[in-house]
Amino acid sequence: MAVFPNNAIIRLSGFSEELDPSVERVEMERGVPKQRVINSQVMATITATVLFKAPEDISAFEEWYFGELGRVGWFTFAHPRTGEPLTVRFVGGQIGTLTAQAPRGFYSQRQVTLEYLR
Repeated sequence: MAVFPNNAIIRLSGFSEELDPSVERVEMERGVPKQRVINSQVMATITATVLFKAPEDISAFEEWYFGELGRVGWFTFAHPRTGEPLTVRFVGGQIGTLTAQAPRGFYSQRQVTLEYLR
């Protein structure tokens, strides 16, 4: 299984997490709406900013993304909040737009969204 590259740093300032509750809700004519659990596991998404300190880090990440990962593969990733290893993938294979923070590609970043089953 592929592993998220060490030279791609997850910034905590751009981190957010969302869980899909996988609950069906039925409005009733009278009274409280009924709810039931649809699935035992739910999809969770993590939105994060990935920081690259040098242009070489960008190239290495893109090589990993197109080569080993094949754009849509699953990979092991340390959860930014808990440090727990997760098996995740990029939502829709998207890795976001690369934005430079300094000249010649130093301190560039991408906004990514990851998904996993919880």
